[in-house]
Amino acid sequence: MIKIIPYRKGYSKTVSEVYHLAVRAIDETHYSAAQKLAWSQAPRSGYHWHKRLTRSQAWLAVDTACMEGEDPRCVGFINVETQYASRGYIDSLYVHPEYQGQGIARQLLQQLESWAASQGMDELRVDASSLSRPLFVAEGFALRHKRYQEKAGQVFMAYYLAKSLA
Repeated sequence: MIKIIPYRKGYSKTVSEVYHLAVRAIDETHYSAAQKLAWSQAPRSGYHWHKRLTRSQAWLAVDTACMEGEDPRCVGFINVETQYASRGYIDSLYVHPEYQGQGIARQLLQQLESWAASQGMDELRVDASSLSRPLFVAEGFALRHKRYQEKAGQVFMAYYLAKSLA
């Protein structure tokens, strides 16, 4: 059973693994092998992800039927920026390849949206990949514009989407 919980430090290494595995599992009809390598060459440190997620509001999707030590297995995560200049910007949304297609990304996004509305945020924004764009559009986000991003010499098309919460 999948449960959405607030981010906890003990999951930082697992978050890094989910991110890396999710990127590397993307079908090459969306992103080439070179693009995926530029996006994630190897899992980043747990320290990196802990710092990144504690500077924002983050949630985890955990599988309570699958334990890793004393904790349920982390199978996905999402986070949104809370600082003034970037408040409401969705920084990350990733689901472990073994759990994709089960609505987990949608559950994470709905949790984030509910929280953001309760915090009085007027709008959510995201630079969606070609893979995640359909989910955001289905959840009411609208295209503001396309833009290109560069990572390690590879160029990626991003879709800057926004959704009003007012």
